[in-house]
Amino acid sequence: MKPHTLQAHRPALLRRWLPTGLLLACCFGPLHASSQTQAQTPATAQPQSESVPSHIQQELGKARLSGSGGYRWFGLAIYQASLWTGPEGWRPDLKRYALDLRYARSLVGKKIAQASLDEMEKLQVGTPEKRQQWLATMQQIFPDVKEGTHITGIYDGSIGARFYLDGKLLAEVKDSEFAQAFFAIWLHPNTSAPALRKQLLAGTGNNAGTTP
Repeated sequence: MKPHTLQAHRPALLRRWLPTGLLLACCFGPLHASSQTQAQTPATAQPQSESVPSHIQQELGKARLSGSGGYRWFGLAIYQASLWTGPEGWRPDLKRYALDLRYARSLVGKKIAQASLDEMEKLQVGTPEKRQQWLATMQQIFPDVKEGTHITGIYDGSIGARFYLDGKLLAEVKDSEFAQAFFAIWLHPNTSAPALRKQLLAGTGNNAGTTP
């Protein structure tokens, strides 16, 4: 897989406000801080009639869109997230679902992995030793992305997680604890992007619950 270099364009004033690493840290997992949360711009949930991507249909069967929302950082679009479930809809003990992220800009895969680890640490999921193992795994899995790239994560409670890149299988992680920790970044009640979580669960009528 040919990596893509970081090509995101940022205003000069924004570059003076925020270190590059801080901006990149929001590429995959939302950052945790009151000022950063306020900077998020909610997006309207997509209609339930949206067609199901073929790889999600294959994983979930009769899939339905639970909800969708955009993540922005100081006005910059980072990604659009969509949560897909089976026909029964979302519940905290759901055994399989899909979270699809469509990126709005070019970002580096290793930064995506580090941002995901940072969010796991904030949620205090897993031990420090396990989180370092998970970081190594994510650094191997996550590629550099560009505008329009889709990364889809499949939560499979009986196995762990599978990841797709633009609809093609990218990797499988046979570690259920990792899968719970990873998807908690968006779906845990204490996520640092509660507005996005609410949008993802908008079609379920159930925005409460515990870690998936």
